[in-house]
Amino acid sequence: MAQMLKADNMFSPCPVDSGDEIFPNGIFEFNITKIIDHIQRNPDSIHLKEVLVKDFYTGFSSVNESYMEHVEISRPIILAEISPRQYNVIDGNHRLEKAHRMGIKTIHAHRLNVKQHIKFLISKRTYTTYIEYWNSKLK
Repeated sequence: MAQMLKADNMFSPCPVDSGDEIFPNGIFEFNITKIIDHIQRNPDSIHLKEVLVKDFYTGFSSVNESYMEHVEISRPIILAEISPRQYNVIDGNHRLEKAHRMGIKTIHAHRLNVKQHIKFLISKRTYTTYIEYWNSKLK
């Protein structure tokens, strides 16, 4: 069972360096570059799972087809637990698109639970809003 989150008044937003990839999931902005760095430096901290493409594939309204040729589907996607037991893609939508087109049924994913990904939010406002959002899903 998911637990209520308590805001940490000492929360420090994840820094954003020039060139970092930021993913906005609604109002929640994650530093994807720092997440990937963390996974690479701590490979045992976030387990690799095989997930069904159909469970996360949403499709694109328009795709840069020349970019799709270079998408490497062997690179795991990143899923974040946005609300209790609900994971969203925060990195890898193009890989899912390519896997779907190729008829591939499963893809590897790093699944970050709330405690693993919350430290990669890039602003205090996003952090406090996220805590409120998460807790509202438990009521």
